[in-house]
Amino acid sequence: MAEQFILALDQGTTSSRAILFDHAGRPRWSAQREFPQQYPTPGHVTHDPEAIWESQLDVARDVIATASISPEQIAAIGVTNQRETTVVWDRATGRPVADAIVWQSRITAPFCDELRAAGHEPEIRARTGLPLDAYFAGPKLRHILRSVDGARERAARGELAFGTVDSFLIWRLTGGRVHATDVSNASRTQLFDIHWLRWDDDLLELMEVPRSVLPEVRPSSGMLGETESSLFGRAIPIAGVAGDQQAATFGQACFRPGQAKNTFGTGAFLLANTGERPIVSANGLLTTVLWQLGDGSAAYALEGSVFVAGAAVQWMRDELRAFEHSSDIEALAASVDDTGGVYVVPAFVGLGAPHWDPWARGAILGLTRGSGLAEIARATIESIAYQVRDVLDVMAVDVGEPIGTLRVDGGAAANDALLAFQADIIDAPVERPSVTETTALGAAYLAGLAVRYWDGLDEIEANWALDRRFEPSMTPERRERLVRGWRKAVERAKGWAEPG
Repeated sequence: MAEQFILALDQGTTSSRAILFDHAGRPRWSAQREFPQQYPTPGHVTHDPEAIWESQLDVARDVIATASISPEQIAAIGVTNQRETTVVWDRATGRPVADAIVWQSRITAPFCDELRAAGHEPEIRARTGLPLDAYFAGPKLRHILRSVDGARERAARGELAFGTVDSFLIWRLTGGRVHATDVSNASRTQLFDIHWLRWDDDLLELMEVPRSVLPEVRPSSGMLGETESSLFGRAIPIAGVAGDQQAATFGQACFRPGQAKNTFGTGAFLLANTGERPIVSANGLLTTVLWQLGDGSAAYALEGSVFVAGAAVQWMRDELRAFEHSSDIEALAASVDDTGGVYVVPAFVGLGAPHWDPWARGAILGLTRGSGLAEIARATIESIAYQVRDVLDVMAVDVGEPIGTLRVDGGAAANDALLAFQADIIDAPVERPSVTETTALGAAYLAGLAVRYWDGLDEIEANWALDRRFEPSMTPERRERLVRGWRKAVERAKGWAEPG
């Protein structure tokens, strides 16, 4: 019998990828394609959903062609996606009614301020585990329904469909036969009760969202449907779906309470498994659904979301034109011994956990006449690690103990200087696995479990292998001095933009 594979579709914020994984969890073939980012107004970020779909379909076909395998060798497809990014489309045509509002967008911050002033935040947090913030999909959906002529009325008549990117892809992949999401993505909408695992009518009314527009909520691992046979040459089961950070946690085999991972992507996302018990954060972290395997109980996590991590490197590349390739930043930063007291606060779209300040904006502080691009590059790399430290500090308080070891993945996890500084600044070991494409791997694992490609979590856990472990070596005095400077810089970046 020909070797079988799992196809993971990893739809990210700046690019779409497709990876074929084998039974050992190794990425055997991959394809990736970037798509345009749109910035209609300051703080507002959008995507063309058609560009998302076309790029994702293209890379899926490319990777199958590159591997020279038959469609029958693909046991299942797993889907993972940029979370909170919101799409509304016409059920009859499948065409979007507007550009997708990206998770980074702050366009709904004024509406969130209105809800907060009206006293709704405590109840929203109690039901959804989420603070009231423009980050989440519910306010974005309301904005689209209000800003597109006739959209809310059409949605109420059942003519329109809403989804995060996973739902939109599944709709397209199945030829419009399946309108579904999983519990992890649903938990990021601010419309979903994470305790009862169902859409909440009170929240729908508050956000002015008709129930008829919503997808069905399904487990993260389980059969969702089959692809249109015309797309890949046969109907392939779609058997796994999860938001990118939950998928990465699964790919890192963080199956037990207390295990934690951080993904260095466009943003940085730190999740700690809390088991079947949702822990309410007192320190600005999110309580989110991790996954649900078949008919089993849901697993939960505490999450700290940093809005800008790898995107800060892209900013240096594209806007400052400091280097040609993102990977070049490591050599530029290494050309100086330290930042010379320079701090970069990359609050380009506000600050996420634990600050939750939508009005913060980016800042470079501590400049002197001797400061140059190398110091700014080093400070940009270090800003990513500082932001992760901020999240870990409050996560330890909520969980009741510090995180012992941090597993890391994502594009910037290839940067040894970043991981060494990360270990130093959190005073804990940082582990990089041999397979860093853990977001796609998690989606593959979820799909493979559903079709018995893998027999269980023990088999998946055995696949995890260490590439390198970074141990802290910084003196406590230096660490405290650096963190004190970072906190001063963050305070100066807060509240910079004017509401409205």
